[in-house]
Amino acid sequence: MSRTGRRCALQVFLCLGLVYLKIGGLWPVVALGASIICNNIPGLAPRQRTICQSRPDAIIAVGEGVQMGLSECQFQFRYSRWNCSALGERTVFGKELRVGSKEAAFTYAIMAAGVAHAVAAACSRGTLSGCGCDQEKKNSYNQEEGWKWGGCSADLRYGLAFSKVFVDAREVKQNARTLMNLHNNQVGRKVLEKGMRLECKCHGVSGSCTTKTCWMTLPKFRQLGYFLKDKYNQAVHVEPVRASRNKRPTFLKIKRPHSYHKPKDSELVYIESSPNYCEADQLTGSMGTQGRLCNKTALQPNSCDLMCCGRGYNTNQYSHVWQCNCKFLWCCYVKCNTCRERTEVHTCK
Repeated sequence: MSRTGRRCALQVFLCLGLVYLKIGGLWPVVALGASIICNNIPGLAPRQRTICQSRPDAIIAVGEGVQMGLSECQFQFRYSRWNCSALGERTVFGKELRVGSKEAAFTYAIMAAGVAHAVAAACSRGTLSGCGCDQEKKNSYNQEEGWKWGGCSADLRYGLAFSKVFVDAREVKQNARTLMNLHNNQVGRKVLEKGMRLECKCHGVSGSCTTKTCWMTLPKFRQLGYFLKDKYNQAVHVEPVRASRNKRPTFLKIKRPHSYHKPKDSELVYIESSPNYCEADQLTGSMGTQGRLCNKTALQPNSCDLMCCGRGYNTNQYSHVWQCNCKFLWCCYVKCNTCRERTEVHTCK
């Protein structure tokens, strides 16, 4: 595939959108364009390629959801040794973390939540076929509080179902990592479901609230990121329990002597300890910390002692000069002082 074609394949939602616009919305041609593009998108499982070809409008939303997940991952881990920088490489879903670590757990959860969120949002905008606003409760009344359902409630059920079918289709092997990934995918979707918000609009004379119309809206994705980061910090170490006949893992249990308790369906789980991410390592998805900015005085994960893994750091000084304390003088000019500020920037060796 050419470099242009590869870039187009990675930005699947943009490419499919262009295909649709060029032919004026004629479905057979869209399907033909989608087939060509979907077959050249690296990283998709066979089942995902089939869905891509049949639902190009939904794949545009999938691309948006994946990008939301990547961006949120990079924000939440911006001060950590592992900062998600390797995830945006090569494939639509990013470079897979081969180690079943806490970082992999967060990655799968935030991606699954991102796809569900983006698909549900696209339904509400009317850009997807087969879904729209959630009509289940529309025009029914809340007798206790005196308001009725209306507006456009986000069709979360559709978003969750599509995320489950599409994202989980990657997990075809029957092993411990597959069980881990499927569990964490579901945690991401549950966090989204719990984050749904009720919004209402008042109706009445002169601003009174005689009646109220309410609907359910999707939470801000940043909020989901914070929730999942908390779950990452409390992630549970698990191990597979294998069936006696075929020796294949059938479920996960908390890794503790003489314990067969399963993890809660609200907990992120991991099967391998995290590497230190100090050095670049393609196997673990570590980009290393050489050249990373660090804080000389902080006691946080971005402190130079922690971020640089004991290798030390370089210090560079920069001067910033600008016009400040400007005043208008009669008549008729502006007089300013010249301000200077020296800053130090520390980067890991």
